[in-house]
Amino acid sequence: MFNKLRNRFLIVNLVIITFIMLLAFASIYTITYQNVRNDIDMELHRVSEFFQKPADKKGDRHEGNVPPQENMGNAGPPPERSVSFQLQTDAQWNITGTNSRFDMDAEFYRQAIEEAASGNKDSGQFTLEGTTWAYMVQINKTGRTVAYLDVTAQQNILTNLIYTFSAVAFIMLIVIYFMSRFFANRSIEPVKEAFNKQKQFIADASHELKTPLAVIQTNADVLLSNSDDTIQNQAKWLHHIKSETERMKTLTNDLLYLTEMDDSRANVLYVNFNISEAVESVILTMEAVMFEKDITLTYDIEPGLMLRGSSEQIKQVVMILLDNAIKYNKPKGSIELTLQKRHHDIQLKVTNTGEGIPPEHLDNIFDRFYRVNQSRSRKSGGYGLGLAIAKSIVEQHKGRITAKSAVNEETSFIVHLG
Repeated sequence: MFNKLRNRFLIVNLVIITFIMLLAFASIYTITYQNVRNDIDMELHRVSEFFQKPADKKGDRHEGNVPPQENMGNAGPPPERSVSFQLQTDAQWNITGTNSRFDMDAEFYRQAIEEAASGNKDSGQFTLEGTTWAYMVQINKTGRTVAYLDVTAQQNILTNLIYTFSAVAFIMLIVIYFMSRFFANRSIEPVKEAFNKQKQFIADASHELKTPLAVIQTNADVLLSNSDDTIQNQAKWLHHIKSETERMKTLTNDLLYLTEMDDSRANVLYVNFNISEAVESVILTMEAVMFEKDITLTYDIEPGLMLRGSSEQIKQVVMILLDNAIKYNKPKGSIELTLQKRHHDIQLKVTNTGEGIPPEHLDNIFDRFYRVNQSRSRKSGGYGLGLAIAKSIVEQHKGRITAKSAVNEETSFIVHLG
């Protein structure tokens, strides 16, 4: 699936870039071609005007048995050192005179006139003996005058321009293909990762739901097999069903909360609140649990700290962190909580003594359903969703949460809120 997506991206990208390149090259070539044509036309007019100047004292120059042109003179070299000549014809395209600085035979002039006559146009181009000539026909009283100009160099410029564009386009398409392939892989990687996470999320959720469903089904079968017994005698099976139902309810609520986090961002009302008081209120509710488990709590809360956000969501983050610190603490362990202003941020730190988290797991503990110790987590009633929820809430408040741990010593979770 992802290979098809990448290939589609490559094809669309190459088609769009090819179209843009062709459009750009066509525009450049058209502008260059028009400029060259305009220069040729201007040069032809200058050549024609030059050869129509009155003859000087040296008289006309003519070739072989071609009769000299009347009233044609060579008033000096044509402009801009151009290779050019002029032929005079009667109404039937018979040559009556020539004017040229170069020695050309009568056959060359005859072929040049035939090309001009066959064109049936006032101007045009033709190739003769490997040279490209542009011509312009003017009608006068005695017949026609045809001015010729060598435009081989200009034509070579246009031809070389096409070859250059083709070579550049070919090289660019190769480079763009590999670049597009590289960026396509980079672009698809987050989509692939998100897709894989979604598949893993569904698989993990299904796996977590299978256990309580199996317990419920087993206990229901026991109840059905003893249908004649009293409810009081079957109470323990009912309590098992109720307990697993409560676990499923907690799991589904957490899953719904995670899936609705993005939508809830627009719905949550963010106001300025006293985070010091919010954290302290959570501690008061958890003190009884810590006392029951013989866990020592010490805390240092800087008073009067204000934060813009959702008070209830921040309380939920503190509750999750303290709940984890209690679950994964060692017997008669301790928990330390600090809330302080650090530079421009507010830092919440929760540290507990216990087995700690191996370094290879630290980067994954905030993933959904991720648990370092699967069996111990199930015994403690966890699903591996608490830290994922805490991370989502912190990121919604434009903060970040990190963890550091020393195995068999302590684990700390640090929350930075702006």
